[in-house]
Amino acid sequence: MTGTIATLVVDAPGQARLDEQPEPALAEGRFRAETLYTGLSAGTELTWFRGTNPALHSSWDAELGLFDRTRSSAGYPVRRLGYMEVARVTDSKTAAVPSGGLVAMAYGHKTVHHGDPINEHVVPLPDDLDPVLGVYVAHLGPICANGILHAAPETVNADLGDGVRGRLVLVTGGGLIGLLTGLFAARHGAADVVVTDPTPQRRAAAERLGLCAVDETEDLPSTLKQRWRHGAADRGADIVFQCRGRGESLALALRALRPQGVVVDLAFYTDGADAVRLGEEFHHNGLTLRCAQIGRVPRGQSGHWDRRRLSLETISLLREQGGAIRQHLISDVVPLASAPQLLADLSERRRHVLSAVFETDVARRR
Repeated sequence: MTGTIATLVVDAPGQARLDEQPEPALAEGRFRAETLYTGLSAGTELTWFRGTNPALHSSWDAELGLFDRTRSSAGYPVRRLGYMEVARVTDSKTAAVPSGGLVAMAYGHKTVHHGDPINEHVVPLPDDLDPVLGVYVAHLGPICANGILHAAPETVNADLGDGVRGRLVLVTGGGLIGLLTGLFAARHGAADVVVTDPTPQRRAAAERLGLCAVDETEDLPSTLKQRWRHGAADRGADIVFQCRGRGESLALALRALRPQGVVVDLAFYTDGADAVRLGEEFHHNGLTLRCAQIGRVPRGQSGHWDRRRLSLETISLLREQGGAIRQHLISDVVPLASAPQLLADLSERRRHVLSAVFETDVARRR
């Protein structure tokens, strides 16, 4: 079965379109995935649309673990955006992925993908899961679950909740990653979870999901430290999950911690983090700042955890709370043909979405 493949492409800053190309024949060892839904990761994708993504101005040396600012690793047109896809397998030339089932993958906004089961993360979706929710299973949900795992990085063979169980948790940033991280923390036994964000719509969504939500104000650390007391001269959050790519949010996260507390950072700082003052609370309270990056689980748990297991934890969360997540977190389901206009509207702040999902014509005919 061949036809055309429509792909969302950014040709230059501020210029996006759907590009149609002939679909090649399916190669041996591959399977054909016909997209139903593809989720928008607005924070990351807008960096490509606006021209601020670091890959446009530098390159990453994976061996040395360094950025080279003398050359870029990417340029326009950008043909791969997004990492939250749900597809039906319509043809297969590999026994690893049979035809007929629904799968979650991370291949970007396009109508058809020829998958490689050896080199790609492919997650079969259970029949009892709303397929729209499957957009979180392959990549974004594991990002959040991996953040929770980083709250207890030294624990061997850790349970996902070991770092949050019984702890006082603050989540800075009430976007998609922040809200799912907060739900993971609450589900795995956190004593208290507070989400802070300056956007009223995000705070309202957090409340509807059963989380406490407050505005991101300068005096919030003082307020929380009056609320959360461990002992004499020991107040504040045990763990802060920093999920908003602003230096001001990281600075607030550090100020809200108890002495020797930990910020687990899941954010991406396109504009840097000049507001962070390491000579203040960070130094005087002996704090820890730990990056949870989806490319790796904590070293002590690499033999016990991987992306497959993080995806299964995501499915478990979605099975338990999928109805509320579908109702309160996925604010917009729009045709894939509307994707270029939605990117432009979000970039110019003409429109706000909590979580947007693009649906293909195949999904709309179901």
